[in-house]
Amino acid sequence: MTAYILCLVLFSLGVYCAVSKRNLIKIIVGVAIAEYAVNLMFILVGYRVGGVPPIYTGSGAPGSMVDPLPHALVLTAIVIGLATTALLAAIAMRIYRKYGTYDVNEIRELRG
Repeated sequence: MTAYILCLVLFSLGVYCAVSKRNLIKIIVGVAIAEYAVNLMFILVGYRVGGVPPIYTGSGAPGSMVDPLPHALVLTAIVIGLATTALLAAIAMRIYRKYGTYDVNEIRELRG
């Protein structure tokens, strides 16, 4: 139960960082932290104490196997999260090249 609470705290920290900060890089880091917290939650949901890997060898009972679906979802989410983070970083670099700052308030004021 403690792991789930810590996962919720990590997600809350990421959302807080993404919403409250004014620096684009800090916003990107907050989004990444929230993504990793969701991935951790998927792994925790699929974990079973004393479970065996989901490779059927005939010796273990199928009921004691770890669910492989959350692991597959996390692998997909990692790839999507990496692409999202790379896209956000590229957009932030283009904004910095155009405006010379990462501050969201200054970028809003420079709108022409």
